[in-house]
Amino acid sequence: MANDAVAGNATRVAAAVPGDGDDPVRAVLAAYTHDLVTAVHETLTTFLTAEVNSLTEVDTSMGSFAAAAREAVLAGGKRIRSTFAYWGWRGAVGGAEPLPPVLPALAALELLHTFALVHDDVMDASKTRRGRPTAHIALAEQHIAAGHRGDPERFGEAVAVLIGDLCMVWADRLLAHATVSPARLFEVRRCYDQMRVETVAGQYLDVLGENDPVSWSVDRALRVARYKTASYTVQRPLLFGACLAGVPADDPLASAYTRYGLAVGEAFQLRDDLLGVYGDPAATGKPAGDDLRTGKPTTLLMLAQELATPAQFRALERAADGPVDRLAELVAETGAVARVERMIAERVSDALVALDTAPVDRTARTALTGLATAVTNRRA
Repeated sequence: MANDAVAGNATRVAAAVPGDGDDPVRAVLAAYTHDLVTAVHETLTTFLTAEVNSLTEVDTSMGSFAAAAREAVLAGGKRIRSTFAYWGWRGAVGGAEPLPPVLPALAALELLHTFALVHDDVMDASKTRRGRPTAHIALAEQHIAAGHRGDPERFGEAVAVLIGDLCMVWADRLLAHATVSPARLFEVRRCYDQMRVETVAGQYLDVLGENDPVSWSVDRALRVARYKTASYTVQRPLLFGACLAGVPADDPLASAYTRYGLAVGEAFQLRDDLLGVYGDPAATGKPAGDDLRTGKPTTLLMLAQELATPAQFRALERAADGPVDRLAELVAETGAVARVERMIAERVSDALVALDTAPVDRTARTALTGLATAVTNRRA
């Protein structure tokens, strides 16, 4: 890959903004990072082939397990985290630095993401992901087809947890393949470890909220968004990329990335809340209304309860056990959907202000500007 092939595509931003009828995030990612996504996929494929072969040699029964883990990693996805990490790195080093030395580190974030997704699907009892059965559901089906003894659902969940664990280990192993100095890799690991801690903390708060909704609030829902999503989707990947470039934590660029990353990351989760209720399942790959059906205390639902008139609040309570479509209508009638849309717009605006004053490479600034809009106005 030419050193500037990825960065050169960023000039196509004007043709890839939302509103053209296509999935905007995929359009913008295609404009900026087609070559990067291809390189990440090739890196993952090569790495996983060796890892799966190694596990298969342990025992022939490991073949299907390892293949399921590989499939979970390679089965689609927009590669958003590696994309933000790339632009965090490119924004610091400019367009001349070669990509291959840091490519394993960027690809490692996709293994970390798979770990989080597989475990999240088990905890949420999700049946589909990206329009396909989730890992634990597919594994339970394999258990039944093979005629094994025991509870297939329990088997599927147990093996899915192991797949998530394996992806976490693989992420560590692939990160170590980055060819940067030991001192720099140490700093990268510190950023990476903080990302992992914050992801687990956010996931715990998410689980707690579902089991203790009466003590939840808009502020706590936003805290979940900050740690479960903003940290490991945008903010930490940007800082991870900056660390790969040797940018110190107290550098103005790191401060700008932090502000931009938190704002875009929270907006990303707020859009996810809306898509979870009003999104098209054909586009999202997941059934609509699951969050409402389970009473998950998202920012959207917390706002609906906060904004509701007494009559609307009583209607929300009555509709909680009824058809999801009616509950979704009531949530919108409170003004919560419009408020969330404003919150998204405010955060994107704040992110762009952070970029305006950041000492960032011009091409990276263009890319990050387009990505801020695209990932927060997506339909999937």
